Amino acid sequence: MSGGIFILSGAGLSAESGLKTFRAEDGLWEEHRVEDVATPEAFARDPALVQRFYNGRRAAVAAAQPNAAHEALAQLQAAYDAPVHLVTQNIDDLLERAGAAAVIHMHGDVTLALCADCGHRWRAPVEMAVGEQCPACDAPAARPDIVWFGEIPYHMDRIQAALEDSDLFVAIGTSGNVYPAAGFRQLAQQLGIKTLELNLDASGAAFDEVRTGPASKVVPAWVAEVLAH
Repeated sequence: MSGGIFILSGAGLSAESGLKTFRAEDGLWEEHRVEDVATPEAFARDPALVQRFYNGRRAAVAAAQPNAAHEALAQLQAAYDAPVHLVTQNIDDLLERAGAAAVIHMHGDVTLALCADCGHRWRAPVEMAVGEQCPACDAPAARPDIVWFGEIPYHMDRIQAALEDSDLFVAIGTSGNVYPAAGFRQLAQQLGIKTLELNLDASGAAFDEVRTGPASKVVPAWVAEVLAH
């Protein structure tokens, strides 16, 4: 191992930037049933609704600003003397805007568009219309570059390689209980990698250490501790 740090972030990282968590306790996401806006079947059934929904998410991300937790992780990546692998379940670009590099978006990135025909990716327009054309193949098959329920998360091989390259697994703002993310924690433990949870409330998952509080407080405090060693 390289002494690297593997960081898996979830909705709790961006919540203080004003971005709502993916699925609230009532099962709704921004007042919509997840099944109506975040599945391939939903897009086939009502593409206009799905495009409107993600246009709204894109606007919310554009209006949001990185918070102290994003900035601390970018600082850690820049200053630490071993690799810091940033893997996120979030679809925003706040880590990049805070200065982080090579962020692995396992669930996609709402700022990008994807051609359902040829797989080309490009910067999404602020408002994406139904039947928008792909700039590479001209197919009217543009969709948000988001991994929907029923689809395979991106970069799984790269994520596993990053985990195997690390001595510490850190989950920030995510329960670590839902697959495939839960499998990362379990793999880390099988490899003898220390695990740490930084979360608003303890998830109850089996971490070696748990620290609770708002991400904007606990993440910078932990980063300062790591960089002081």
